[in-house]
Amino acid sequence: MEIIIIFFIAHWYLSLFSQSFLQHRYAAHASFTMSKFWERFFYVFAYITQGSSYMSARAYGILHRMHHAYADTDKDPHSPKYFSNFFTMMLHTRKVFADIFTKRVKIEERFTKNLPDWPWMDKLGHSIINKGLFALLYVVIYFLFAPYWWLFLLVPIHILMGPVHGTIINWFAHKYGKKSFEVSNTSKNLMPVDILMLGEDYHNNHHKFPASANFGYKWYEIDPIYYIMLGLESLGIIKIHGKGKYMESEY
Repeated sequence: MEIIIIFFIAHWYLSLFSQSFLQHRYAAHASFTMSKFWERFFYVFAYITQGSSYMSARAYGILHRMHHAYADTDKDPHSPKYFSNFFTMMLHTRKVFADIFTKRVKIEERFTKNLPDWPWMDKLGHSIINKGLFALLYVVIYFLFAPYWWLFLLVPIHILMGPVHGTIINWFAHKYGKKSFEVSNTSKNLMPVDILMLGEDYHNNHHKFPASANFGYKWYEIDPIYYIMLGLESLGIIKIHGKGKYMESEY
């Protein structure tokens, strides 16, 4: 059972790191830069850690920029304001994401500037065969190491890890929590101290300062990923923009 617990926790946090670091803070907000080598490295890292819920950094960046530009309006890809439950909201988000990824819709030019793009990796990561193989891998791991049947209830979370993380922020952090700043949308800080989502729960702070690498604002709002980024910068792997500053921008 210990192996399953370790596997679940590792998958939760490694997948979350990839989404927050590569797709969110790097692709969508360009809060730091890195060389092409390291960009490709973290693409591969995201492919491995996100597995069946791998997301194109380019498509995610566009989708998320649209969310900031149109937050809680009818043009927002995922506002709880327009859906009765998070299932229908996430199904709609999936459709919008797919339309962006397959280029079935025309995107405003302002949302497509300076985005990372690796078509080969995105094609691999989004293929049905690839998603199925990762899902099968999760099932096999549970068959080998899960001593109780009820542990298999965790398998769907592994398969849909990215959407699960997205639901926590895009639904719950727009409905529950507290506001540190008045903004023109319903974003809230879901938890006063965020370990569960590695800093992503400070969603109201993030909507106030979208370009800032650090999502924490008050002294107790620890953003674990920001401190990882500081470590990566000290190693010369990334360069943080406006380090120590809180920067407002459209997205």
